[in-house]
Amino acid sequence: MSPTNERELTSPVELCGPGGHSLNPVARGWSRTPLHTANLRGGWGRNKRWDYWCVLCPGFAIAITYADVDYLGLATVWWVDLETGTTGGHEATLSFARGVGLPDRPGSEPLRYRGRKSSVEISDDSDGTSISASWTEADGQRALLDLRIDLPAGHESLNVVIPWSARRFQYTSKHQARPAFGTLTIGRQVRSIGPTDEEPSAVAWGVLDVGRGRWPYRTRWNWGGGAGRTAAGRVIGLQFGGKWTEGTGFTENGVIVDGRLTKIGQELEWIYDWEHPMGRWRVRHRDGSLDVTLAPTFDRHTKLNALILATEVHQVFGTWSGHITDEHGERHQFTSLLGFAEESRSRW
Repeated sequence: MSPTNERELTSPVELCGPGGHSLNPVARGWSRTPLHTANLRGGWGRNKRWDYWCVLCPGFAIAITYADVDYLGLATVWWVDLETGTTGGHEATLSFARGVGLPDRPGSEPLRYRGRKSSVEISDDSDGTSISASWTEADGQRALLDLRIDLPAGHESLNVVIPWSARRFQYTSKHQARPAFGTLTIGRQVRSIGPTDEEPSAVAWGVLDVGRGRWPYRTRWNWGGGAGRTAAGRVIGLQFGGKWTEGTGFTENGVIVDGRLTKIGQELEWIYDWEHPMGRWRVRHRDGSLDVTLAPTFDRHTKLNALILATEVHQVFGTWSGHITDEHGERHQFTSLLGFAEESRSRW
């Protein structure tokens, strides 16, 4: 795997220039820790801000979305039992994003939503993130989520600006392989997340997608991620993207080994069938240094068509197998890493 020629940033920077209307040229680049302040101003209708969390556990997954896309806000919790296909949660949709707000500097302020039927709170500190939520399931059962996602000392993430133009650009901060623990309670059933006294070897991994940017109306993207351990005990994190980054000179591709990021500057090849999303999803580097395949067990298919707003997503959950290569040229082979892959097609 050849080293990336993308520019690496090492000090804090504002995403936009004076006035917040266009991309700051010195913000173009990637970093190992979040460094960008997303000082977006104006451009109503094109601004997209979100924090999306996913927790991957053996047999189930949880997703929390807190978003402001100018004309719509979201505060949602979703869960799936991957063995039975049972799903639940609650989605609060808010006209003109009333009731939700995200800071320019991600993680610098708690995110809080309080509604009649649900509540969500996300709070960051130097050691990680705490998430709590409450809602009523469709069958009337009360539900509670209590999560902690650690940020181990020195654990790196993939942070990059994707510059379509001076007026259209996206800052994304992708975190993979962060240890998670807590509980999901549905009625009287309590499901443990991560290690417990009874199951100290249980694992769960937190995934974070932070987005701040100004998007074109039509978009299409791939995203994939996952985490787990190799037979040798190395902690692996996978972070892949595609389609939306093509032609920009930057990618959101990288792998993490024991907390250290190897940035991949080349576009990766995605092989899958949109019409048959439960088939295998393969991602590979043209030089053979990375070749992984996801075997799905569940497809979270969402589709919305509301005149000017339309979206369709296949997000499949399953396990990754294959190999990656780190920045030192060491190859890491693995099987059954928890993960997901998706394609999104949107007018928004």
